[in-house]
Amino acid sequence: MSIENIMSKAVVTVEMDSSLKVVKEIFDNVSFHHLPVVNGEKLVGVISDRDLHKALNPNIGTVTETLRDTAVLNKKAHQIMTREPVTLPLDADIADAIDIFNEQTISCIPVVNDKFKPVGILSWRDILRNL
Repeated sequence: MSIENIMSKAVVTVEMDSSLKVVKEIFDNVSFHHLPVVNGEKLVGVISDRDLHKALNPNIGTVTETLRDTAVLNKKAHQIMTREPVTLPLDADIADAIDIFNEQTISCIPVVNDKFKPVGILSWRDILRNL
């Protein structure tokens, strides 16, 4: 079975110079856990919600928040993203994805076209849901 049939096709991306404030707002308002980072339309990295949580101070949004805490929100996506993420082409099959998930310690695989533009994201949950 092709991954095209089970991947998430509604891809939300951010630019390399998007602020962590923008990244946080996206994650606060959606149910997915990974955000492709693009330069133009080309995939250059991925940010997980865990990457964001590691970068942010836990005082953000609390009464103990300081200017120093919120200054972190001005950092850019390229500063916390995973560079050169493992990807799959659109015509890959589930077996290819399973092999990658078994070999790597990742929880999503961006799916890219021949110009390296993200056209989908495949998570291990997508595979389990369709087995």
